[in-house]
Amino acid sequence: MNILKAGILIGLKALKYFVDSTFRDKVVPVPGSVLYCDLWVAVEHSGIYIGENNISNIEVVGLAESTVSRCSPQSFTSKSTLGRKIYVSCDRHGAVGHSVVARGADAHVGERAFYGLVIKNCHQFSTKCVNYAERNDADSSLFDGLLSVIPGETWEPTLGILKDTARSQLGATKWRLWDWDNEAQNNPPPEPDWQAQNDFFQNQPLNPESIAKIRAELSATQAYEREIADENIFEYIRQRLKTFRQTLTDISQKYEEVKSFLALCPGASFSYGELKACGDDFAALANTLQNNAKIKDLARKMGRDYISEEKKKQVKIPQASKSEVHGTHRSDDVMRMLPSELLNLEDETLEVLFYARLLEKNLLTYELQGVALVNGEETETTKKRTGPVVACLDTSGSMQGAPLLKAKALLLAIANILKQEDRSLHVVLFGATGEIHEFSMVGQNNSAGLLKFLQQGFGGGTDFETPLKHAFEIIASQKDYKKADVLMISDGDCSLSPEFTKTLKTQKEILNCMVYSVLCADSRVADTFSDEVVVL
Repeated sequence: MNILKAGILIGLKALKYFVDSTFRDKVVPVPGSVLYCDLWVAVEHSGIYIGENNISNIEVVGLAESTVSRCSPQSFTSKSTLGRKIYVSCDRHGAVGHSVVARGADAHVGERAFYGLVIKNCHQFSTKCVNYAERNDADSSLFDGLLSVIPGETWEPTLGILKDTARSQLGATKWRLWDWDNEAQNNPPPEPDWQAQNDFFQNQPLNPESIAKIRAELSATQAYEREIADENIFEYIRQRLKTFRQTLTDISQKYEEVKSFLALCPGASFSYGELKACGDDFAALANTLQNNAKIKDLARKMGRDYISEEKKKQVKIPQASKSEVHGTHRSDDVMRMLPSELLNLEDETLEVLFYARLLEKNLLTYELQGVALVNGEETETTKKRTGPVVACLDTSGSMQGAPLLKAKALLLAIANILKQEDRSLHVVLFGATGEIHEFSMVGQNNSAGLLKFLQQGFGGGTDFETPLKHAFEIIASQKDYKKADVLMISDGDCSLSPEFTKTLKTQKEILNCMVYSVLCADSRVADTFSDEVVVL
């Protein structure tokens, strides 16, 4: 979850490095100490200190090929984009290591093997070396098979596994900085913007991927607080770390509270900050979205799958599509690969190149392009068949409670469909005569923005003519609103004058649009202006 934002590292790594550089003791490694440096974001590089400023580690030397090499601290950190900091395995007294670990790591210098993030990476190499500490001697036979995969091992070795092994084999309960180039002493890092750190995570869109990273950040923060609990750290620093940890905890707990709601809004982008500002009962919203069949049916009708009565009367021609070669491009589609790419498989030395290009989606393949025939007309497959939706929501006093909850659920369901279909949603909140608020869900205005907008309301009387007149003005004035549907969402406690009803009918014919009335009070009310009335 660490990223560079405006040149600033976001996440625990930034906070940790500031604390470690400013308040904690520095160390010098001993032979057999485990070392690691941060390369980029969640990527680290590890190795074993073997003495005399030398580090044994895996270095990538060719295409997916690696070798175990000795290197200096400068070379060890040369690929790091986050600085030249090196962390050392320690206990409360200082650096810890083991001579057997150092000899084992040094014995493998010069060995070559396949390198990958899944198998035979630097952390697996370091972990194997650390495990030699439990052996009684350093005979070369002990190191056989170091770079092979052992059955039952974790499929993706990580720094966490290496740290756990260092704890059990070397007693490494802490990780402190080795200021090998005096950088921390001569150029101490500035104090991070603690509030910016909290704000960043509060504004992350919540989804299974982001919450997994946030929870990993939380787990690392908790472990770090335990690590420095017995050290002389200023109280204000501890409090700021605690606040950072509490922010991550609150986000994690909020996700558990709303994940059933989020699952019903695929494609929506809700952050913790947005959900907290809304203050809605998301469990009730989720229940309404999930269990109200009429909301689901109406939301589908507002979607592009709906076919109007006029379309049903037309002669149907089966939809057809054709695919033809449009050109070539680079991808990993082996079914459409050019024959020339297969030549690499016939040469053992070039076979690795073929698989590398496959993994990089860099194979030369045919590019296909298709069109669809609908109702006898050849159109692009992405051509719209229906227009936007203008929704008028009654926020008078009689709509409060369950009726308004149903209305919000309906609008969120429709907004999700329209967003996926790249269609606009314009929402008009109304109350008494002349009372209107508007929201247009286009561009950056997403479902989270809609939910926040729906917190507003008037709470007084009800006037249908003002919002309906405004809805038709929107449709008439905006080119992109042709074929728009109008949704009138209320509890039904209002009616239109005969004069306005006549005007409305004329407008519907001119603009070729329909009006759906949605009643949220579980009762049918007489209606003289709607094409269809739905009772939720």
